[in-house]
Order: sequence, then structure tokens, then C-alpha cells
Amino acid sequence: MLTIDRITSDPNIMNGKACIRGMRITVSIVLNLLANGMSKAEIIDNYPYLENEDINQCLNYAAYLAEDRLYTV
Repeated sequence: MLTIDRITSDPNIMNGKACIRGMRITVSIVLNLLANGMSKAEIIDNYPYLENEDINQCLNYAAYLAEDRLYTV
């Protein structure tokens, strides 16, 4: 079972965007950094309040959202 307990959404934080543990760092920021070649270690160096599991859950969250579903009418 997939666990994504570090990704939160609060309308009072970053307008409800998916964030990491209620902080003002969004999942999309982490994913963009990874997509542009930054390693997990580099991200943690630049954002020392993040943990490796935070980054793993960002990837899991993105994979979950990208899951293909086919609906027929």
C-alpha cells in the first residue's frame, strides 16, 4: 500500500497546493528541481529542513496522480 502521509494540502498554506509536511515548499518545486537535474542530496543541501523521505513521497505522489485511468461513457 502506498503511503503519502508527508504531502499535505491546506487552503491557508500556498493556496492549498500540495506541500511537504505543511511547510511552504510545494511538491511541484521538488519535482521541478529533480526534473532539471538536481539530485536528492543537492535538494536537501539547499533545503535542509527536507528529508529524503519527503522527496520520495513527492515522487510517489506524482506517480499516483499520473496513473492512467480510462473512463467510458
